[in-house]
Amino acid sequence: MNTKSSLFVDINKQFINGVWKEGKSSKVGTIYDPFDNSLFTKVTLATKDDIDEAYQVAKAAQKQWAKTPVEEKMKVMENAIRILEEHKEEFMDVFTREAGSSSVKANFEVQLAINIMKESVTFPKRMEMRAFPSEIVPGKENHVYREPAGVVSVISPFNFPFYLSMRSIAPAIATGNAVVHKPDLQTAISGGAVIAKLFERAGLPKGVLNVIITDITEIGDHFVEHPIPQVVSFTGSTPVGRHIGALAGKHLKKVALELGGNSPFIVLEDADIKQAVDAAVFGKFIHQGQICMIINRMFVHRSVYNEFTEAFVKRVSQLPYGDPKDPSTVIGPIINQRQIEKILKLVETAKEEGAQFALEGKRVGNVLTPFILTNVSNQMTIAQNEIFGPVASIIPFDTEQEAIDWANDTEYGLSAAVFTSDLERGERIAREIESGMAHVNDQSVNDEPTIPFGGEKFSGLGRYGGEWALDEFTRMKWVSVQKEKREYPF
Repeated sequence: MNTKSSLFVDINKQFINGVWKEGKSSKVGTIYDPFDNSLFTKVTLATKDDIDEAYQVAKAAQKQWAKTPVEEKMKVMENAIRILEEHKEEFMDVFTREAGSSSVKANFEVQLAINIMKESVTFPKRMEMRAFPSEIVPGKENHVYREPAGVVSVISPFNFPFYLSMRSIAPAIATGNAVVHKPDLQTAISGGAVIAKLFERAGLPKGVLNVIITDITEIGDHFVEHPIPQVVSFTGSTPVGRHIGALAGKHLKKVALELGGNSPFIVLEDADIKQAVDAAVFGKFIHQGQICMIINRMFVHRSVYNEFTEAFVKRVSQLPYGDPKDPSTVIGPIINQRQIEKILKLVETAKEEGAQFALEGKRVGNVLTPFILTNVSNQMTIAQNEIFGPVASIIPFDTEQEAIDWANDTEYGLSAAVFTSDLERGERIAREIESGMAHVNDQSVNDEPTIPFGGEKFSGLGRYGGEWALDEFTRMKWVSVQKEKREYPF
C-alpha cells in the first residue's frame, strides 16, 4: 500500500482470527485516491468461505470474551484510545488519501471516534444484573441480566468510514460481543483495516474482531443472511438499508439502521443572520456535503431571505477547494465518478425545473465547487432527494407553519436545525419536525457519544450512543430464583 504511515502498513488484507491473509476470491478490488485517481492499494477480495470462517471464529471467541473480567475489557479499549491518540496524524493521512477528507474533516472524524471509544470504556461496568422482588409469587426473586447479543455484523459506508465503523464496533466489543465487520470497499483501509490493526495492537483477543473486505458482487446477501450473527448494524443509503432490514426481518435478526437524510435548516425572521450563515456554511459543506446529516434544504423567512442569501453566497464563494492534502482546503473531491454524475444530474434537473444559480459551481477534476440554488420549491426533485454533494438550495417561506410543513414533507427524518432568538419557540418547532434529532441555533451535523443518535421514517431504525447503544448491542435475560417452596393449583 502506498502510504507514509509507519504503523499501518501492509494491511490491505482480510483480518480473520487475528491473522492478516489474502481473500480467497480470484477478484481484486482496487482502491483509488479520489482526488487524482492515483492507486491507493489493491485487495484480494473475500469470498463466502472467508465470511463463514470469520463468523465461526467470532462465535468461538465471543464465548471467552464475554467471560473476560471487566477490567481487562476496559484495558483493551483504553489501549486502543491511547494508540489512536499517539498515531492521530497517521490515521488522518490515510483518511485524506483514501476518503478525500480535508484536514478539518479528518481531525473531526478522529475526535468523534475517540469520544465514542471513551464512552465505550464505561460499558463493561454497565452490564449489571438488576434484582426485582416478585409481586405475584411469594418467595420469588427476579434477576434481570444484560448480556452480549453474541456476534454482531457491522457494515459501514465510505463517507466517515473510520468513525461510522467504530460507532458500532467499540460498543459491541465493550459489551462482550464479537464482531465481523465489512467496510465499504472504496474506503476499506480507513473503514476497516486500520481498526483491525488498532485493536490488534491494543491486545484484543484473536477472533473478537474480524474484518472482511469484499464486494456485493462476490458475496451477495451472505454477509447478512448468515445464521450466526443475530444483530446487524448498517450505516448507508436508504434503499440498501431497506433491503437489509427486509433480510433481517426474514431471519428474525435485530437491526440498527442509520440511513439517508434530507435535513431542513429553518431560519426564522428573528434569527441572528450572521450566526445562521456561519452554521449553514459548515453544515452544508463539511466533507463536500457527503454526510447523511448534512443540510439539504434551507428554509429562510422571506423577510430575511435576501440578507441571508447574499451573506451566504459571499462566504461560500470564498471557500478554498482542491487537494485535501493541502491543510487549507475545505472542498475536496467527491468519492467517485458515479456520485459526481448523480450530483450534476440533480443540479441540471433543478435548472430545468426553474431553479436559478446564486452561485454556479464547476467541476475541477474530481472536485465540485459549491452550487447555490435559488427560486427553488420544496416539490422540486433536488429538494426531495438526498444530494450528498456541495449543492445548497435556499427556499423562502412566509409563515412558521409553512416552514414546519415543508420540513416534514419528505420521506426522510434524520436531523434538522432551527435558528431564532426565541429559544422556547425554537425548541417547540424543533419538536414538531419529524426527525430523530433537531438543533436550535446550530446546524444539523451533530453527534455526541452519550446522546441517542438515529432517525425517523426512512432515515432508519434504532439509536446509537450511550445507554441506547447498550440496548442495541445487548439482550435482556430474566432469571427467577424461587427461594421458598411454591404452592401450585394442581
